[in-house]
Amino acid sequence: MDKGIKIKAYAAGVFFATLVGFSFLAVRVTVQIAEPIEVLVFRYNFAFIMVCFAAVFLKFARPNVKGKKTALIFAGIFYVGFMALQAVGLVFSTSIEGAIMFAITPIIVKIIAKITLGETTTWQQNVFVGMSVSAVIVMVILSAGNIEVNLLGLVILVLSSISAASSNVLFRYIRKEHNQFSLTFSNATVGFVTLNMGYIFYLLKTHGSLATYFAPCTNINFVLATAYLGIPCIVFTLWLMGYMMQHLEAIRATIFGNLASVISIFAGIIILSEPMPFYNIICAAVIIVGVVGVSKFAKT
Repeated sequence: MDKGIKIKAYAAGVFFATLVGFSFLAVRVTVQIAEPIEVLVFRYNFAFIMVCFAAVFLKFARPNVKGKKTALIFAGIFYVGFMALQAVGLVFSTSIEGAIMFAITPIIVKIIAKITLGETTTWQQNVFVGMSVSAVIVMVILSAGNIEVNLLGLVILVLSSISAASSNVLFRYIRKEHNQFSLTFSNATVGFVTLNMGYIFYLLKTHGSLATYFAPCTNINFVLATAYLGIPCIVFTLWLMGYMMQHLEAIRATIFGNLASVISIFAGIIILSEPMPFYNIICAAVIIVGVVGVSKFAKT
């Protein structure tokens, strides 16, 4: 791989992790104001508005409708499914369990990518993947103290991680036939349509009308937080993930998701003045070493 492209791909990974890391702060704001379904709907409303704007006004943002259309649609379905299942799973479980299940996504990606794409990893990469995943889990457990496991919630969260891993592998699978904007546009459209259909049905069944559809938007903090979760955290991150999947193996691209945990810690310290226990510093260092190691010991 060209050195310049490799540097850009890694820079995209760091930017991706930064956006996702700060998303945890936005999620904290929204869950205090609205229900998970409302947060998801308006995240995708903002994302859909953004991709439509880009498609109309930006020349470089044109979806490619040729190639593996079914795989492109399923990539969007799996990604939306990941978000929806995670939101539902967190109703029954804690955010701690959610963070742990999300941390194992690289391992699931490794398994699926080997079966479907034939991508293999070196033994050194396997070691560093294990280091990164273990550090995230240890950090989360130590921060949480006692964890009461809800079996139903745990199963749903595992399914959400499988869905996220599947979408990443599909991004890799269709990388040569669909550009980054196609991935982003497809995902935003699938999410906008499916989530709004579900939400409208929910409102009609429970309230008998759509009068409360825009009720959460009366809170400016909700609007700003969901705008961030929808535009940077869906549109931009999918664009970045699409770029990484074009130039890096699935496991190398996905491992940057664990780096988001480190970013979220420092975001909490800087913005919310949260304490920084010593074990978090150690775990953060191990996560970073793990991410770097997975990249350094790749076959290409």
